[in-house]
Amino acid sequence: MRDGVTPSYLWLPEGDWPDLITFMVANYPAVTEAQWRERMARGDVVDAQGRALQPSSPYRRNLRIFYYRELEYEAPIPFEEEVLYQDEHIVVADKPHFLPTIPTGRFLKETLLVRLRARLGIEELVPIHRLDRETAGIVVFSRNLDSRGAYQSLFQQRVVQKEYEALAGPLPGRTFPFSYRSRMVQGDKFFTMKEAPGEPNSETMIDIAGQRGEHVLYRLWPHTGRQHQLRVHLAALGIPIVNDAFYPVALPCKGEDVSAPLKLLARAIGFPDPLTGEWRYFESRRSL
Repeated sequence: MRDGVTPSYLWLPEGDWPDLITFMVANYPAVTEAQWRERMARGDVVDAQGRALQPSSPYRRNLRIFYYRELEYEAPIPFEEEVLYQDEHIVVADKPHFLPTIPTGRFLKETLLVRLRARLGIEELVPIHRLDRETAGIVVFSRNLDSRGAYQSLFQQRVVQKEYEALAGPLPGRTFPFSYRSRMVQGDKFFTMKEAPGEPNSETMIDIAGQRGEHVLYRLWPHTGRQHQLRVHLAALGIPIVNDAFYPVALPCKGEDVSAPLKLLARAIGFPDPLTGEWRYFESRRSL
């Protein structure tokens, strides 16, 4: 692990390549040949035994290669996460808006996972669940491989209670709380979801927590965990979450603009500890 970044790896597949550099350039076009040669010269491309590989190294099927992902430029995210709790099995963090949970696309070190690995020095740290980059709030991490499966099973079995808050417009004509159900499928754009006819596969309980000027503070309990579920459901009800750039219409990417955070917060999470049976409850210190 280097500054919180753990190496990526790949197994060389069946193929006939004259040397390693030819394969890497042909199969990873986002990295130039000059960049691969520079990484290899630094000793940053190695095999499973840690031996440095060179551009002229022979191509061998099933060889396992390790390398570090690099970005030429990564925009800093000017908001800090907070560690709320940690023990020998889990770490609970309070994520700010705009910070991705894991490395993806143009984000590497400016992610919650890499920041926490660097800060805590825990290479084995992995999130048990995720929040969208735009959403703030509670994220639970596993730090112990031996107990990881037990905590992951809580989410798979849907025994974890999640509570969210969102700011949106008023919804007259409804008796609160109420349950909203719909069928969600992949949207027209690869990064969005949409509703479709058919058997519901998503459900959210919705209540009112208070008034915030012209907006209403809603309390949300998702009974299922579909991607963007809360955002899709509130938009379908005609009350899209304040500053939602995806729903009901996907707007152009705002790039590095962090002036208008999505008003959605993962307020709290509760679950029976799979090792002790104790009820665990963690609440965000952030507010919308």
